[in-house]
Amino acid sequence: MTIVVGYLAGRSGRSTLHLAVEAARVLKTSLTVVTVVPKPWMTPSPARIDAEYAAWADQLGAESHREAKHCLDQIAEGLEIGYHKVANRTAGEGLLEAAEELNAEVLVVGSSTNGALGQIVLGSTTDWLLHASPVPVAISPRGYRGVRTGTLTRITCAYSGTPESVRVVERVVALTARLDVAMRVISFAIRGRTMFPPEVGLHAEDSLLEAWAEQLRGMLAKLKSDGIVGEDVVLQVVTGNGWDEALDRAEWEDGELLTLGTTSRRSIKGVFLGSHGAKIIRHSPVPVLVLPS
Repeated sequence: MTIVVGYLAGRSGRSTLHLAVEAARVLKTSLTVVTVVPKPWMTPSPARIDAEYAAWADQLGAESHREAKHCLDQIAEGLEIGYHKVANRTAGEGLLEAAEELNAEVLVVGSSTNGALGQIVLGSTTDWLLHASPVPVAISPRGYRGVRTGTLTRITCAYSGTPESVRVVERVVALTARLDVAMRVISFAIRGRTMFPPEVGLHAEDSLLEAWAEQLRGMLAKLKSDGIVGEDVVLQVVTGNGWDEALDRAEWEDGELLTLGTTSRRSIKGVFLGSHGAKIIRHSPVPVLVLPS
């Protein structure tokens, strides 16, 4: 088993490498840097273009290796590190090919450079991986430089009350027991756009939001009464006028990881992240681990 992290010279920041190093240390395993280079077309081309293309791909792989190694030499002391190059038409398929070949325990990817520092923005490759990867995918916020404590302190599991989210909680219970870290289960009650006309006022909206939050508290309490989580697990419902406010109110610890699961869709092959999951990821101030269904 190994931690696989995607890295491409000139395109990937150091945030993914920092998160991958932390994951390797926490899971006590090796780290493999994977670079996906474009795969040439099979149709022969004139003027030695094929040879030039192959040379360029080799150069891109070597430069990616050098850039990643320069960073890892500073932050990954004591870890077993490998480097792997894959030729594929798409970065996502190349990373999944490498993850399968290398028996990856976790696949680490980064945020799009279009996002602000500290924010997670899903690029096209990462978004595709969240729907297609058979292994957990960890996403680093842009500019992530690791935790001050130097280790994982708590895992928070996002919970919606569905049977699938119960299974995610069970998986996180096993993970926290394996890693001997604290666990929190959190549910979000979000006020949407104005639900009632102005003459009704905000009081009705406040009452509806509180009723929803109370229902979520009951579902969380049932996790303990059913023995799914232990008495030491923190249960929390957070309300907000939007996802950004709710995620900000959740009081994150240094060294915290947010986990959530994907949802099966019987009508298509694969999984579905869901609109709420995508919003939670986008506003998370901490790294996110997405568990496939």
